[in-house]
Amino acid sequence: MTNKKKQVSFGFQEVTESEKTKKVEEVFDSVAKQYDLMNDLMSFGIHRFWKRFTLMHTGLKEGMSALDVAGGTGDLSVLLQNQVGKSGSIILTDINAPMLNKGRVKLLDQGQLKNIQIIQANAEELPFNDDTFDCVTIGFGLRNVTNKEAALSSMFRVIKPGGRLLILEFSKANEIIAPFYDFYSFSVLPKLGEWVVNDADSYQYLAESIRMHPDQETLVNMMQTAGFINTEYFNLTAGIVALHVGHK
Repeated sequence: MTNKKKQVSFGFQEVTESEKTKKVEEVFDSVAKQYDLMNDLMSFGIHRFWKRFTLMHTGLKEGMSALDVAGGTGDLSVLLQNQVGKSGSIILTDINAPMLNKGRVKLLDQGQLKNIQIIQANAEELPFNDDTFDCVTIGFGLRNVTNKEAALSSMFRVIKPGGRLLILEFSKANEIIAPFYDFYSFSVLPKLGEWVVNDADSYQYLAESIRMHPDQETLVNMMQTAGFINTEYFNLTAGIVALHVGHK
């Protein structure tokens, strides 16, 4: 539940929770049309490897169900759909309507909108029954959530006993690569956003939000506090991204 007066980070700024929710919405309203293109450009296409690595840890089989939280344009949802097959079910959620609309059009054009249901929802208050899903994923979305603890608790609630949560997110890069990554993040990325989507500020926020996101060990502790067990993480691309896995 969002506390309108509590101070939280929006990149390097301190704002109220209600202000952050509004500002994040504005960021994704702005970048939705070119979101997929920018993912390819700013990660040099490596985001596809990160997502496929994530799929290796879902535990999903034919006929199971999965929830893709903050799923944006549906990249992970399509991969999850391939795992659960025709008898399984996938729900794609995001708080941002333009992102979901972009995803709906893309999936329809690709013929991928088969057993994927699309629902606009806030990760902090997921509108699903307890113990519903075999697996929940959230890819590059947790750092944008206003109240991360509430989101982790909400996702824990809707996972079936024995199911798992997969969090794919930017994280703390190792010390060797960190200086180069900082230069790219703060000097190159905003310029790329300016050239492609005419919006440098949103990608400046992206770089700042990554630095403000909990590091690998802190996120493990947060997951355990929410109730997850057997938590672990895998550093990808020198820790630029990490996959966290937790079981219920």
